[in-house]
Formats: sequence, C-alpha cells, structure tokens
Amino acid sequence: MKQYEVMFIVRPDLEKEANQKVAEEMKKVLTSKGAKILEEKEMGQKELAYEIKKYKTGYYYFFKVEVKDATATEEFTRVASLNEDVIRHLVVKVED
Repeated sequence: MKQYEVMFIVRPDLEKEANQKVAEEMKKVLTSKGAKILEEKEMGQKELAYEIKKYKTGYYYFFKVEVKDATATEEFTRVASLNEDVIRHLVVKVED
C-alpha cells in the first residue's frame, strides 16, 4: 500500500458551510476510488505566499491517504483541477 499526502486550498469568499461541503466532496472523490483516509486536518484560513486567482488568503485542507494504486490520487487531481472552488492542490507520495 502506498501513502500520499493531499493538500488543497479552497477560495476564501465561500461561506463556512460551503467550504466544508467542498472539502467533503474532495474527500468522497478519494474514498470512492478506494483510498483510506489515515489523517484529516482542516488547517483554517491562511495567507497565501502569493496571489492565486486574485485571492490573498485561502482555506487549507490536508488528508493523508493510503491507496493500492494511483487511481484515487489521479481522480482527485482531475476533479480538483475542474473544481472552481479549489484554487490550488498538491498530491505528494510519502516515501517509506
């Protein structure tokens, strides 16, 4: 089993409920493709190092997942790229 760290930033102009809904949708993308969530953190609103899509802050979310193959992380990347509420995302493989 491979482990990945998944982080994404949601735009700051959404209501808190809408923000959490986006995070839940992204979590469902991972779990629907067989990923097991090992760790989950809502890191809150933070200032960005540089402006992204005219936003200076964003809501950070972090998941540590375990998968059999890269299908779940590839699907997450695809969906995150299409989702207008996710302004940035990153998937990193954890080395043993």
